[in-house]
Amino acid sequence: MQRRERTRRLIELGGLVQKAGLVDLADDDRATIYGALLELVGRARNEDAGDTVALWKRRGRRAFDAEEEPRETGG
Repeated sequence: MQRRERTRRLIELGGLVQKAGLVDLADDDRATIYGALLELVGRARNEDAGDTVALWKRRGRRAFDAEEEPRETGG
């Protein structure tokens, strides 16, 4: 059961990479995508990580909420 849950989680995370547009931006090149993710982690560690992660969380939450709005209005 744990393996299935892990697999589902990894698929969902990959979906977020796709949803964010990184796959298209990187022309589906895994090395580029990995490098971009490593760059984000490096920047967050070099800056005030708490503020950076909080900013990412706010932006992500707003994006998720914006996607939900049309569904709530029936659109």
